[in-house]
Amino acid sequence: MMHSALSILIPTRNDRCLLLAAELSRQARLLLPGGCEIIVADDGSDDNSVRAENRRIDGIPLCRYIERDDNVGRAAIRNFLAREARHPLLLFIDSDMTLIADKFLNRYLKAADGQSVIDGGIRVTGNERLLRGNLRYRYEKAAEPAHTADKRQRNPYRDFHTANFLIPKRLMLEHPFDERYRNYGYEDVLFGKTLRQCGIPVVHIDNPVGFGTFERNDDFIRKTEEGLRTLYRFRDELRGYSRLITAAEGIHISIIVTVIRLLYRGSAPLLRRQLCGAHPSLRLFDFYKLGYYLCLHTDA
Repeated sequence: MMHSALSILIPTRNDRCLLLAAELSRQARLLLPGGCEIIVADDGSDDNSVRAENRRIDGIPLCRYIERDDNVGRAAIRNFLAREARHPLLLFIDSDMTLIADKFLNRYLKAADGQSVIDGGIRVTGNERLLRGNLRYRYEKAAEPAHTADKRQRNPYRDFHTANFLIPKRLMLEHPFDERYRNYGYEDVLFGKTLRQCGIPVVHIDNPVGFGTFERNDDFIRKTEEGLRTLYRFRDELRGYSRLITAAEGIHISIIVTVIRLLYRGSAPLLRRQLCGAHPSLRLFDFYKLGYYLCLHTDA
């Protein structure tokens, strides 16, 4: 079922997305002349050089750039974009992604049925030789085999992510993102749960965007910790949709929990040093996350 009108929505904060908007515009002009808009909304970026570059998006055909002074958070900025959109079909793309296929928009339009949410997925890009010491790259690359469309479709709601998805506008307005999720992490997980509870189909297809922007190891650790605090705050709502919650609550012997907490607290500085070094270990990263999360129970 081919739809003819599409709003492409890109929330951004401190990301340069001029090239992404330009490539989307090129594809849209070939496929949807007069039936497409691209809206980029800046969510209070504090990098003035990024703002200056992104303002040039206004000069790209079909594009509109909206600059907001206040950082309202990842959920609220997506809801804002949905309200701004003029067309009945919305395509959300994260601003740090790249297009890696000439038929990207065409595949989405062919898959759209007006009733389902469609997740196109991501593909990790970048030079492995140059990035072998980058923790985020190693983490995403290790997870990539589980991100094929077939494997995501086995748990369509739990494996839903917001980096690259298509949704009818009416569904988005009826089921907006929960704006309590202002900090990093898990607003997409709760959204997947909401879709399941409301009986809205989620279809996973092989139409990835490229993920090739990887922060420094220390920044990724800080972002991970922020996400874990979000997970802990909303743990009752996210139970059953987070593997970490399942793992943490699956430890029924209290002495084991105590030992993990003690080991984490005693080794956290060394763990951080290893994870921020040239050869970060994904196994130690898993332990770091579990220990950090379990310690939130006692620090709250």
